[in-house]
Amino acid sequence: MVTDAKSRWALTALLIGTGVLYIWGLGASGWANSFYSAAVQAGSRSWTAFFFGSSDAANAITVDKTPASLWPMALSVRLFGLNSWAILIPQALMGVGTVALVYASVRRLTNAWAGLLAGVAMALTPVAVLMFRFNNPDALLVLLLTAAGYCVVRAQERGATRWLALAGAAIGFAFLAKMLQAFLVLPGFALVYLVTAPVPFWRRMWQLSLAGVAMVVSAGWWVLAVALVPASQRPYIGGSQTNSVLELALGYNGIGRLNGGDYGGLGNLNQQAGWLRLFDTEAGGQISWLLPAALVLLAAVTWVTRRAPRVDPVRAAVWVWGSWLIVTGLVFSLMQGIFHAYYTVALAPAIAVLVGMGAAVLWERRAYRPLAVITAGTAVWSYVLLSRSAEWNSWLGVVVLVAGLGAALAMLFARRALVVVAVAVVACLASLAGPAAYALDTAASAHTGAIPTAGPATGGFGRGFGGPGGGGFRAGGPGDGRQFRGTPGNGWSPGGQAFQAPPGGRGMGRGGMGGLLNAGTPAAELTALLKTDASAYTWVAATVGSNNAAGYQLATGQPVMAVGGFNGTDPAPTLERFKQYVAEKKIHYFIGAGMGMGSRSTGGSDDAARIAAWVQETFTAATVGGTTVFDLTRP
Repeated sequence: MVTDAKSRWALTALLIGTGVLYIWGLGASGWANSFYSAAVQAGSRSWTAFFFGSSDAANAITVDKTPASLWPMALSVRLFGLNSWAILIPQALMGVGTVALVYASVRRLTNAWAGLLAGVAMALTPVAVLMFRFNNPDALLVLLLTAAGYCVVRAQERGATRWLALAGAAIGFAFLAKMLQAFLVLPGFALVYLVTAPVPFWRRMWQLSLAGVAMVVSAGWWVLAVALVPASQRPYIGGSQTNSVLELALGYNGIGRLNGGDYGGLGNLNQQAGWLRLFDTEAGGQISWLLPAALVLLAAVTWVTRRAPRVDPVRAAVWVWGSWLIVTGLVFSLMQGIFHAYYTVALAPAIAVLVGMGAAVLWERRAYRPLAVITAGTAVWSYVLLSRSAEWNSWLGVVVLVAGLGAALAMLFARRALVVVAVAVVACLASLAGPAAYALDTAASAHTGAIPTAGPATGGFGRGFGGPGGGGFRAGGPGDGRQFRGTPGNGWSPGGQAFQAPPGGRGMGRGGMGGLLNAGTPAAELTALLKTDASAYTWVAATVGSNNAAGYQLATGQPVMAVGGFNGTDPAPTLERFKQYVAEKKIHYFIGAGMGMGSRSTGGSDDAARIAAWVQETFTAATVGGTTVFDLTRP
């Protein structure tokens, strides 16, 4: 029996351990995703850039997401200065908060050990370790959605309007972190509350309507503010072709992600869409260790509580988190547009809660046979996942398999209470050993670029172009046949279009290449040149592509214009507007890296390509620190 005092100490240990795992050696990742780090730097220098999420402090263009995820990091940098720790610590703390919410969600309706199991499962999920040590928007998204799930469960217990409204507000603010992905939990949350809340039907309808209003207000205030500001007085909305937040949300970050349609992005860079995507060589080791167990436990709890009252809070809670897992998991599996394995961090809280709460329900009913089957299945699946990294701790898979199958067998025949508990402990350790090993490997490795991956190399998507510790970029699945032209540092090409990397291709690590997907580190000579007379210009330089610009901006601390936005395909600025900036001497230099970007072949604007061509025709090229530079003040 776990006393309240012991459970508090255990929770404290869990949260401290999670903090150490997520924070230790955090500075090794440097700028992590330089695209967002540059926007954080801009937001720490300009409140306008902070509000809109601009890529530079002079507010030429925004990042291709709504800006809420940048705000905690920008405030941290304002307080502690621009460095890797100031950028990444807020993300790690969000991870600790998420683990605490997962524990609270399970502990409230079951018991302390189940809450601890769920919390540990959440903390050790490899993709969670990755993203809570990184600066992509997913950290804030997952924290807010977990908070929303907790609030829905609290609301369902007594039909509490306040908790349901808080859930709506949390989902709305999550929209400002990563747009429409936040709304994937909505159908399940609303339906479960409508079916199970212990209040009259029309009161449930009214409460859901009020929660919807809270969500719209929480998400819509920023969208409305942007719409009310004249386009001439704010940065261009990056990722859109019409300078519109709604187009960004519904197109590039919305329908385009589902159907593979091209809205100025790169189209479909992953052809693995299908029912088993979450188990394949790209996503499997990131998230799927306990995914089969979570699905089986969802079904098992639903079955064993089939005669419970409609308003049964435990079953309702399992359905809340189960609906999150099923709806979001199906969308991730079947979406035809751009998909990256790290998106699956959004499934981690649901899996963790289902494992903890489901195990507690079956344990209390002494349903040892289903638990034995789940333990055996988890051990076998862990062995399969570990075998995909055959050269990495090859002994571990065998140990996990033997321990898991042994615990499952013993669970069928154990009778004494202490023996049963001991077997259960072994079963938990065997089930968590694989993800724990991946988690430790992830925390011990540096991650940079736009597409980081957790854990060691696998047969499909692991450490690649970045060398040891680097996770490459791959278009399509095994046998896809699409080739990349060039090598890291010398450009790459999906479908034959060349993308040039920053000077020397330096700064690459796990998950990216110089140019489109990562920023390089400019030579000291070039950095010194860009800093010369910097105060006399609005932008010390311009270059095609946000990641190219980010490298120079982070090195100099001065605004650098990202022509064409992230992909180089946004119509910002137009050639005519760029010529006007040059005539007004607002831009000092144009940097040649990335001049191959911005083609209509990617479905967007060709303004960036036209600007690059005009610069080449009009100004004299010079080589500084191995990089082609044009002085725009000297035609």
